[in-house]
Order: sequence, then structure tokens, then C-alpha cells
Amino acid sequence: MATGLISAAADDLLDSLAAAHTWVQLHTADPGAAGTTAVAANTTRKQVTWAPASGGALTSAAALEWTNVPGAEDYTHFSVWSASSGGTCGFTGAVTANAVATGDTFTIPTGDLDASFAVAS
Repeated sequence: MATGLISAAADDLLDSLAAAHTWVQLHTADPGAAGTTAVAANTTRKQVTWAPASGGALTSAAALEWTNVPGAEDYTHFSVWSASSGGTCGFTGAVTANAVATGDTFTIPTGDLDASFAVAS
């Protein structure tokens, strides 16, 4: 039995989220339900450009880059916000753990920031 959202409905929901939530914050652990736990030392949010959702998945259409990291830490999660500061958190997710050192550049390549729903097959 196929379960999940119909692909077109999932795409519509994801495109709505993407239109309202375009600022990415890095975290050093699970950001929690509010998206405010374990914020990285580099508190700058980067604006993401989303490709149109397809097949129940949303993906970034351009690379995101944080330069001159202010301290050594491991980035493990992200949150996506409605504003460059303040705003509301729309969703959170995990990234492949990445240790950075002071002065490093951290990049999430094009297509590597994703969100998705389970879709009926």
C-alpha cells in the first residue's frame, strides 16, 4: 500500500515553505523544535535560493558559503528562517558533521541542502 502525500501536494507545501523561509542558520547540535538550540558561533544567516520542489523534495539552487569562521566547532545541523535575524523557524535538518577551524570557509554546495516529504508511490 502506498502511503504519504501526493507528489503535487508535497511540492505545493514545500514551495510555500521555500517562499517564506529563505535564511539558513548553522548549529552544532539538534536545533530543537524552536530552531534556537546550539546555534553556531558564526551566527550569520545566509540566504538560500530554492529550486522548485519536485517529487516531494526541495533542494538549494545555489551554494551557501560562510567565510572566516569565528571559532573551531562541528557543524551538524541547520535551521531555515523567515528573516536574516529574528523571524520564525520553518524547518530544521542535519548536515554531514563538518569540523571547522577559526578562519575557515564552510560551504554547502548547490543541491546539498534538502527538505522532503514522504510521497505515495
